[in-house]
Amino acid sequence: MSQWIAGIARGHNGGVCLLKDGEIVFSVEEERLSRFKYDGAPLASMTKILDYTDKLDYLVIAHTQPDESRLDYSGDTIYAGLARKLRLIEKPDQVLDMHKWHHKMHASCSFYRSGFSSAVAVIVDGAGTFIPMQMNNEEVMVWELESIFDCAYPDNFKTLYKHQGSRGPIPSYHNLEYSSEREGEKGTHELIIDDSAGIVKAYEAVTQYCGWSPIEAGKTMGLFPYGGLVDYFPNIYSTPRGSDWKTTDRNLIIPTYPNGALVNAGRYKKLNIGLEKEDGDVTLLDNRRDMAFAVQKESQQMVLDLIRKAVKMSGNKNVVLSGGYGLNCVANYWYLGELKDEGINLYVEPVSSDAGTAIGAALLCHYSLTKDETVRPFGESLFLGPSQIPTEEEVIKVAKKYDASGVYNNQYTEDAVKLILKGNIVSLFQGQSEIGPRALGNRSILYDPRTLDGKDYVNSVKHREYFRPFAGSILHEHAHDWFDMRGMEESPHMMYAMYCQEGVAEQIPAIIHVDGTCRIQTVKEHQNPIYYEMIQKFYEETGIPIIFNTSFNLGGEPLVETIDDAIRTLRDSDIEYLYLPDINTIVEVKNKEKDND
Repeated sequence: MSQWIAGIARGHNGGVCLLKDGEIVFSVEEERLSRFKYDGAPLASMTKILDYTDKLDYLVIAHTQPDESRLDYSGDTIYAGLARKLRLIEKPDQVLDMHKWHHKMHASCSFYRSGFSSAVAVIVDGAGTFIPMQMNNEEVMVWELESIFDCAYPDNFKTLYKHQGSRGPIPSYHNLEYSSEREGEKGTHELIIDDSAGIVKAYEAVTQYCGWSPIEAGKTMGLFPYGGLVDYFPNIYSTPRGSDWKTTDRNLIIPTYPNGALVNAGRYKKLNIGLEKEDGDVTLLDNRRDMAFAVQKESQQMVLDLIRKAVKMSGNKNVVLSGGYGLNCVANYWYLGELKDEGINLYVEPVSSDAGTAIGAALLCHYSLTKDETVRPFGESLFLGPSQIPTEEEVIKVAKKYDASGVYNNQYTEDAVKLILKGNIVSLFQGQSEIGPRALGNRSILYDPRTLDGKDYVNSVKHREYFRPFAGSILHEHAHDWFDMRGMEESPHMMYAMYCQEGVAEQIPAIIHVDGTCRIQTVKEHQNPIYYEMIQKFYEETGIPIIFNTSFNLGGEPLVETIDDAIRTLRDSDIEYLYLPDINTIVEVKNKEKDND
C-alpha cells in the first residue's frame, strides 16, 4: 500500500509538496494558484492533493511559529481542519507540526535534493523559527538568522552553529556552547545571539531603502552593478568591539524583528538624499545604487565565510546552501571563483525560498519513518507543478474569452522560432510548471538575444524596471565555449550569473547585464526535449546556440500556471504569441492599441 505524505509551507512563498513512496508527485506555490505574489496560507494548494489521492498518511506543517488559529466549533487548527474537511486525514496524530525547525526544513530540502550521501548545510535566511529563551531571568524571543547542520542519511541532522537575533537591546552572547535538545538532538552547538540584523535582514533593509518591499531582494541584486564602493557610510557588516565575529552595524542597519530592518539613513547626510522625493525613480540616485553595491559585496563575503566555517566544523566538503540568500545568483557564481582551489563541492538549492520548506518537511518525514537510505537526486528536475496540459477545446474557449486574434493548429517548433526571428516575443507554455522563481522552458517568454535594445524592450513589455537583467538558455554542449562555467559541467536551474567568454557579449547584447554577466540555463535534450529543439533550430538559423529566456509573467505577478493565466497575460501586454507544443498550437492575441498606432 502506497505511503502519501504532504508537506506544507505556511508563510510567505507558501505551498504544498506531495510525496508518494518517497517520490515527489507535485510541488506548487500558493501564489501560482491565487495569483497573489508571495502568497502564504496554502489553502488552494492543499486542494490540489485531491487530484492525486483522497487519503494522506501524514500532513507535515513547516513554519516559523505554531499554528494557533482555530476553526469555529471543531477547534481544529486551520490546516488540520481543511485536511479533515477534504477527508484527507481521519485522526489528529496524522498532522505533524515542524514549526520548531524552520532552518532544518531548509537543510532537509537542500540535502535530500543535492544527491550527496552526506553534506554540511549552510542556511542563510531572514527570520526562521521564533525561539523563546531565558536571558537575565527574563524570557526573550529570538529568531534564527544563519545555521549550519551536519547532514547524513537517513534522517541525521546535527546542529553545529546558529546565529540568532533578538528584538533588543540585549547583551551579546557569542561562542556559547548551547544545548541542542530543542532541535531533537543530543549535544550542543555553537551559538551567537545579538540584537543586530542578520545577513538577509540587512539585504532586505537596503531593498526597502531602494523603494521596494523587503522581500523583493532580487531587484537589489539587479541594481548592484550600477553602484560602486564609496566611503560616505560605514561597512554594513563589522566586527563588534572585543569580538572575533562579524555582524551588521547597528548604527547603519536597525533591525525591526521579526518583520525586517531599516537603513538608518537619517544618521548619514548623503544617505538622506531622496528620502522625501515624491516623484521619479530613486534607483537613479547614487546613494541607492551604492548601497545596493555595498550590501551585495559585503553579504556575499559573509556567506563565503560561513561556507568555510561549515567545512571546518564538519570536516565535510560537500556543502549545500539554502534559505532565501541561496537565490542570489551573483553571489553563487562568486563563490565558485573563491572556492576553486579548496576542493569544496557546492550545491545551491533552486527552491531556497520558504516554498522549499514544504519539500523539506515532506522528505524528512518520509526518511524518518522509513529509515530509507536511498540517495535520490531530486534536484535534477524542477518541473514539479501540477500538470496543466490543456485540450484544444479549452484553448479555444479561453482564447475566445480574451478576444484572441487566432488559434492556429499544426504549429511546431520551427514555426515558433520563425516568429522569434521576425522580432516577435513568443511565450512558451508546456507540461508541468517549474517550482521556484526561475522559468526554465515550461513557463517562459522567449526573444532574440541578438537585439541591441532587447533588454529595454522586453522590460517595458513586462512592466519591469530598466535595470532588471534577463537570462539565456543555451544548448549544453556549447556552454563552455560561450561562458566561463568556473568548473561546473552544467547549470540547468539558472542559479549563477556568469561572465561570458571574450567576444560573446557583442553577439547577444539583450541578455548581457551591465557587469558583463548573464544568468545561464544549460539545456540537455533529455531535460526538456521541446525547449532543446527550439534552441537548436534557432542555432541552425543564426549560429547562436542561445535564446533569450525570461519568466512568463508581468511585473509584480507570479509566473503563469494555467492556460487562462497565459492567454490573459497576452491580452494585458504587447506579447502577441503563445506556443503550446503539447497540442501543436499557436495562439495570437493582437494588441488593439498597438495596431491603431
